[in-house]
Amino acid sequence: MVTREWPPDVYGGAGVHVEHLAAALRALPDGPELDVHCFGGPRPDATGHEVPPGLEKANGALQALGVDVEIAGALAEVDLVHSHTWYANAAGLFASLVHGTPHVVTAHSLEPRRPWKADQLGGGYRLSSWVERTAYLAADGVIAVSAGMRDDVLAVYPELDPARLHVVHNGVDAEAYRPVPDPGTVRSLGVDPDRPYALFVGRITRQKGVTHLLAAAEQLPADAGLVLCAGAADTPAERQQVADAVATLQARRDGVVWIEAMLPREQLVPLITGATVFVCPSVYEPLGIVNLEAAACGTAVVASAVGGIPEVVDDGRTGLLVPYDPEDAAAFEAGLAARIAELLADPPRAEAMGAAGRERVLAEFGWPAVAQQTVGVYSAVLDARS
Repeated sequence: MVTREWPPDVYGGAGVHVEHLAAALRALPDGPELDVHCFGGPRPDATGHEVPPGLEKANGALQALGVDVEIAGALAEVDLVHSHTWYANAAGLFASLVHGTPHVVTAHSLEPRRPWKADQLGGGYRLSSWVERTAYLAADGVIAVSAGMRDDVLAVYPELDPARLHVVHNGVDAEAYRPVPDPGTVRSLGVDPDRPYALFVGRITRQKGVTHLLAAAEQLPADAGLVLCAGAADTPAERQQVADAVATLQARRDGVVWIEAMLPREQLVPLITGATVFVCPSVYEPLGIVNLEAAACGTAVVASAVGGIPEVVDDGRTGLLVPYDPEDAAAFEAGLAARIAELLADPPRAEAMGAAGRERVLAEFGWPAVAQQTVGVYSAVLDARS
C-alpha cells in the first residue's frame, strides 16, 4: 500500500482511510501480507521515503514524483500495489510499468473537481492532474469510495472501462468514534457544554465550505453556539480569510469559538459527542468520512447534498441535507442556517437522529467489511491478470 499520509502525519480523510484500512486488512484471518510505503521519515510500522536529494527546493509536485520513483524502486517483489491520492498514484503507475505489478487506485478525490488548486499550485496542479489521469487510465482496478464518486470518475475519465471500477465505501472505527459525554473536556476547549452548539471539523480549504458556514452563521438565532475546529489551511490567504470572518462574527455575537487545531481523538470525540448538530458544508466531497465519525459519536448531521454525502447522511433520519448550487451561494447559506437552527431548536429530534446514525454506522460502515470488499477487488484484479 502506497500513501502520502501515515501516522503521525495524517491530516485528511484519505490518511484516516489508509490508516484504518491497513489495520483492518492486517486483522483479516486470511488477509494479505501487507507492507506500507509512505512519504516522510522512518516509521515503526511502515517504510518512509524522504524527498530525494536535489529536489528539496523544487515544486511540491516534482518532490512527490521524486518520492514516488524511490518507492517504485522498492516494489519489485510485490504481488499488487494499492495507491491512495495522486501523490502516491505515480508510485503504483511506475511499479506497474517497470515491474509489471498489478495496480489498484482508490479515488478519494479528483483533481479536475478541484479547479481552485490551479490558483494555489500553478504548474504543480497541471502535473498532479496529469499524474492522476495517467494512473487511473492505466490502473488494473479503480476503487471509488461512493457511488457518487464512481459517477464522477466516469464523467471525468470517460475512457476508463467501467468494468475496472468498483465501489467500496469508506468506513469508520465505531469503537474509536463512539458517544463519549465529557463536559469537562469540552469546557477545557473553551466551549460551553451547557449551550447547544453546532460543530464543524475539518481543514481550512475551499472544498470544505468553511466560509459558507460562517456566512450562514450570521443568520442563526442569537442563542445558537458555533464551534469551528479548523486548522491546516491550504494557504495563508485562506487562513486569513477565515480569521477575518470569525473575528467579524465574534464581534457581533457570542458563543462563536474557533479551535485552530487538528485535535487528538481523546479531545475531538467528546467535542463531537457534545454537539447538538455536526455541520459539513463541503462544496465537493467524494464521501465525507467526517460525517461517519460524527454519526458514530451519535450526533445528528447537517450537510451539503454533494458527491457521496447523501449515501452517508440519510436525509430526515440521521440528519438533514442542504442542496448546493455553485451559482447561488446565498441560497445554500440560507439553507444551512435554516437546517442548523431547526435542529438546535429541537434537541430531542437531533438526539434521535444521532442515535439512528450510530445504528447505521454499526450496520453498514464497519472497517472489517470494507477490508473484505477491498480484498475482493484485489482478487478480481489478480484473476484478470492470470
